[in-house]
Amino acid sequence: MTKADLVSAVAMQTGVDKTTTQAILDAAMRDVKNAVANDEPVFLRGFGTFNNKLRAQKLARNIARNTSVLVPAHKVVTFKPSPEFTNALKV
Repeated sequence: MTKADLVSAVAMQTGVDKTTTQAILDAAMRDVKNAVANDEPVFLRGFGTFNNKLRAQKLARNIARNTSVLVPAHKVVTFKPSPEFTNALKV
């Protein structure tokens, strides 16, 4: 599902026009990005949690050149689905 598909589905289910739905979805996604970028977890009940996690510095291998490369510590975004989300995926 693409963002356009999501906008169409939400617009159809709510009866709101697509341009308004697009603006709402863009604002929500922007707020989630800003919160996670500011180290604030985002809890969406029934869906899951977006969070920041710090990855430690590590030594990696460049196989093509047969050398070692030091990967600096960096942040990554994580998502943990809620139990309701996980249970919906079970068959």
